[in-house]
Amino acid sequence: MLCVRCGGCYHSFDDRYDTTFARTCSHSGRWIKAYGRGDGETVANLFSDDPTLSYFGSDEGESWRDDALRRGIAQYIQEAPRFRWDPEEIRGFECGSLGWVEWKATINAIETGQSAQLRSTVILKLDKGSWKIVHVHNSIPVNNVEGFGYEAKGFEELLDAALSTPYELGQSGIATVMFTEIADSTTIAETLGDTLWTDSVRRHLKLVETHIVDSGGQLVKSLGDGVMSTFAFARAALLAAQNIQQANAAESAELKLQVRIGLHTGEVITSDADHFGTVVNKAARIASLAAPSDICVSDATRIMVGGSNEFHFRDPMTIPLKGLDGEHSIFKLDWKGFT
Repeated sequence: MLCVRCGGCYHSFDDRYDTTFARTCSHSGRWIKAYGRGDGETVANLFSDDPTLSYFGSDEGESWRDDALRRGIAQYIQEAPRFRWDPEEIRGFECGSLGWVEWKATINAIETGQSAQLRSTVILKLDKGSWKIVHVHNSIPVNNVEGFGYEAKGFEELLDAALSTPYELGQSGIATVMFTEIADSTTIAETLGDTLWTDSVRRHLKLVETHIVDSGGQLVKSLGDGVMSTFAFARAALLAAQNIQQANAAESAELKLQVRIGLHTGEVITSDADHFGTVVNKAARIASLAAPSDICVSDATRIMVGGSNEFHFRDPMTIPLKGLDGEHSIFKLDWKGFT
C-alpha cells in the first residue's frame, strides 16, 4: 500500500505507521468494512456533516446526496448482500484539510459466493481533528447481478401490486409481459420538486400508455412511475418498447427522463395464477437489469421474432435471476438503430 502527500512526497506505510495521511486510508477501510458487514450506523457515522456529502455507485439508482444519503444509507445497506473486502492496492493523499483515497479490491459476496473487482475513490475532510467522508464513488465493471448476485429493487412494488390484483388476459397461450420505469426517479423528483415531478410523470405515463395501446397491448397496472403491460405477440411488445424509448428521447423537456424496459415471453394460462406469476416475475427481474434508456429482453422474447430485420439484439449475457432456477439468457434491443 502507498500513501502520499500532495507535491509528490511519497511515503510507503503499513500498520506500523501512524501518519495523518495514512489515517485517511484506514478511515476509508473502516467504512467499506462496515458496509460489507451491514453496519449502517457505523457507515453513517463516518460521514461528514458537510452539505456537499454525496455517494455514487455502479447501478443507476445508486446516487444520493446530503440528508437523503444520511437517512437512506442504513436501509440500503441492510438490503445489499454482505461481503468481504480484500484490498489489492490503496493510495492515500493529503493536502491541508482535505484527503482522498483510491483503491482497488476484490469484493466477495458472502450469501451468493460471487465476487467482483471494486474500484473506489473516497474524499475526506478533516473535521475537528478527525477525517470524515464527504464523497464516495464505488464502481464495479459489471452490474450488481453479475457482481454480487442481487438486483436493483425499483420494480418490486409494481411487481407485488400486479401479482396481488386478479387479472384476466382473456386468452390462454403465449403472451409477452413488459415492465417500464423511469430511471433515477428519486433524484429527479428531489431536483424538480413535487409539482413539476408529478406533471412530468403524468405526461410520461400517458406517452407510455399511448404506445402500449397503439401496439395492441393492454395496460395491466401502473404504480408511481412504473407500468406493467401485456401483449399477445412478442413483435408488438418489442415495437411498443422501441417506440416508447424513441418518443421519450424526442421529448422537448429540459430535463430528459430516461426509461428502463424489460420484456419476457411465456405461456399464460388464465386459470393458473402461479404460472402467470412466473412470467410476470421474470419480466420484472429482467427489467431491473436494464440501464437507463435500455430495453432488456429474455431469450424467449428474442426467439419469438426469429430473424426479423426489424430488430437488432446485442450484448448477450447469461446470469441467475432472483427467485428463478438456473441461468437465464438476456439481450439488449438496439432501439437507437431505428431512430
